[in-house]
Amino acid sequence: MDKHAIRQKQRARKLALQAMYQWLMSAHDIREIELQFHSTNNMEKIDVDYFAQLIHQIPKHLETLESAFTPFLDRPIETLNPVELTVLRLGTYELMYCPEMPYRIVLDEWVTLAREFGSIEGHRYVNGVLNNLGQQIRAIEIKGS
Repeated sequence: MDKHAIRQKQRARKLALQAMYQWLMSAHDIREIELQFHSTNNMEKIDVDYFAQLIHQIPKHLETLESAFTPFLDRPIETLNPVELTVLRLGTYELMYCPEMPYRIVLDEWVTLAREFGSIEGHRYVNGVLNNLGQQIRAIEIKGS
């Protein structure tokens, strides 16, 4: 993947985090949120297909995603900061359903976004949960690297 494509995916993740946060907080239809994001952002520099995949697949797989990371939480899921919860959902989705995305990239990208948008120590929590989950889901990939 070239640098241009990598940057477009990074921007797609960032927008997906914002869109999924809005979905969590407002309970608006994801299609409405997607249209709003298309009208208020310059989508030329974004991997639009990846953005769409993330925001449409999270609601479809919500129960599976949360079941996957919940065993690694040290508190009830309902008490998580909304940004960290959203990052965990998205990061878990990539770990589970995007095997073409290397484990380290997934972890780095979502921890970075948690640092940018989450609480002061939230990125450390996200890192711990996603790392533990990744060790389980991507064990073969990690062992081979």
